[in-house]
Amino acid sequence: MEFKHYSVLLEETIENLNIKPDGIYVDGTLGGAGHSSVIASKLGPNGRLIGIDQDENAIEAASKRLEPFKDRVTIVRDNYVNFKKVLDDLNIDKIDGVVLDLGVSSYQLDTVERGFTYNVDTALDMRMDNRQLMTARDIVNDYSESDLYRIIRDYGEDRFAKNIAKHIVNARQEKPIETTFELNDIIKAAIPAKVRATGGHPSKRTYQAIRIELNKELDVLENSIDDLIDRLNPGGRLCIITFHSLEDRIVKVKFKTAENPCTCPPEFPVCVCGKKSKGKVISRKPILPSDKELEENSRSKSAKLRVFEKR
Repeated sequence: MEFKHYSVLLEETIENLNIKPDGIYVDGTLGGAGHSSVIASKLGPNGRLIGIDQDENAIEAASKRLEPFKDRVTIVRDNYVNFKKVLDDLNIDKIDGVVLDLGVSSYQLDTVERGFTYNVDTALDMRMDNRQLMTARDIVNDYSESDLYRIIRDYGEDRFAKNIAKHIVNARQEKPIETTFELNDIIKAAIPAKVRATGGHPSKRTYQAIRIELNKELDVLENSIDDLIDRLNPGGRLCIITFHSLEDRIVKVKFKTAENPCTCPPEFPVCVCGKKSKGKVISRKPILPSDKELEENSRSKSAKLRVFEKR
């Protein structure tokens, strides 16, 4: 299957990166190289792009797409949380821009055997990096009821989290839960019929929660933002596209703190904590997809772009 991924907020991201022909840029979620191919096309012979992704299919697809720019592109299979080591290994100190397009790619959702979708009956997997040993099946069958409740409540924001966790634990006492449709039936039984009739697919929030837990998506994001800002040159920009409120909240808070890190009580006449601003938030409100993009790609409807510029 061809690696397809619609590059959400493409024009807006490229515009906000302020690409310099001789700059150094990092795409921490390379995917099918939608953003990267445009970045690379704007670089001159002295410019450089480092593309990072943990998905082997993405690496293969991006390598083909970026072949015309191979003289200025380096592709690394890794998680962007390790970007500092990636840059150090390439003897790169400072960079001029970073893009992170978070979430699951269209390819990952549409490739049945990856187990990200609840619409087709397949094995519970959901790994973004197939070198990882743990899968979604392990979480569903091995996590305690309290841990299942916690992740479905916190990462899925599902008001029926407690009942879903209870139903999962009860079902797996009969036999291990192996497939997406088995899990769907269990979740469906845990949610009142009148809610199922109006609230979209009953499994959506639980699947999101399991995927985030398995791939440590929020931890990776939270642990990377400050370091990414620190590696930017003055005027360099960090562009992050999120797809749900949990990610967006982390980005919003991290950017706000980087802009104004002062921890002094508001009644203090001057700052004495000594914490200095790292730059400024360019996007006071998140940048949203245009009506045209929403028509062309329904998966962009929850996308939000936030931008931070290094001082």
